[in-house]
Amino acid sequence: MERGGAAALACTFRSSSPSPSPVSHWRPLLHSRIRPSATARAPHFLPPTTGRRCSYYYIQKRFLDTSKGLKRFSLTTSSSFGRPGVSLNDDDLVKDKLLIDCGEDQDCVLDGIVALGKFDALHIGHRELAMHASKSGNPFLLSFVGMAEVLGWEYRPPIVAHCDRKRVLSSWATYCRNLVPLEYQVEFSKVRYLTPHQFVEKLSADLRIKGVVAGENYRFGYKASGDAAELVKLCEEFGLSAFIVRSVMDTAKRSYNGASPAVNSSDKGQVSSSRVRHALSVGDIEYVSKLLGRKHRLVLTVSEYSLKERKNIIVPKSCMLNMPPADGFYENCELFNGGYLGLCRVVINTETIDIEMKDESSLPPNPFQEDQLLGIEFG
Repeated sequence: MERGGAAALACTFRSSSPSPSPVSHWRPLLHSRIRPSATARAPHFLPPTTGRRCSYYYIQKRFLDTSKGLKRFSLTTSSSFGRPGVSLNDDDLVKDKLLIDCGEDQDCVLDGIVALGKFDALHIGHRELAMHASKSGNPFLLSFVGMAEVLGWEYRPPIVAHCDRKRVLSSWATYCRNLVPLEYQVEFSKVRYLTPHQFVEKLSADLRIKGVVAGENYRFGYKASGDAAELVKLCEEFGLSAFIVRSVMDTAKRSYNGASPAVNSSDKGQVSSSRVRHALSVGDIEYVSKLLGRKHRLVLTVSEYSLKERKNIIVPKSCMLNMPPADGFYENCELFNGGYLGLCRVVINTETIDIEMKDESSLPPNPFQEDQLLGIEFG
């Protein structure tokens, strides 16, 4: 693929379905079913808005931008009364409210069933939790965010772009009694020091949910001191239903160079976000699709393009919003810009993502608008 007339970009940040399958019969490992009681409401800030803009600088023959990888950004919030935005780490944040992207009443998950976890990949194991939550009420995902910053972990790009999560969750409706699971975030720093008892008490008193769903390996409370059995016991105490679901196991059992990868110390052969990351890192797209239950979509921000051949698009890696597969050549990909653009081949290099459309006519004269999101699905 030629690169003449490529566009170099610099990125800055600014505020801003799978095929249906029969639902298998589910039998929870542990459960209790008691309805919760309502409690008083309290104020909270409205959700943050984030995004990213890419600015183009046109050149000829060679690509000048040398920035690599994805960049981190900070979240901001604003109150429902129009107060200026503040950092999520600002002392002015209301610290006693769990949901950072819900209104001041904190009633977004009222009377719902919440699946608990860190839903990075939105893989088939996570989908299983949402499916079972839908059996007893309106399904919600309660995602814990900010763990890397609090615990000092090295930054890793998300597997699913933040702006793409609603699309993925919408595709789960087939498995969830035609209900689309909604996702709300809990800032990890707000619950880090809570005991298991205090954590469940907050779920009951602050969010007024009807019940919880968690995997059999779920740990919670300060220093992960609570397990699934204790979650059931505490939910009974506070009048909540509790459903513990068996892990979805990785039946593909992929190995590389004759050996299975050592994912992490808690790996017992179950589908996990760590397995998805490893499969992406080695470019095993077929395996990634099995773990996710769908094709992996890489999302990029573009505003326009300038290339020598009209069917070719070159975008720098600095404009990626989530984790790509390993550098290499990928056939049978599909390109989206809100709608379907067509089939393409993709070459991921050290600095750029080169897209070649199989049909030149599939690209209109000006397919991208300001801050357009461009999605590549790897087949």
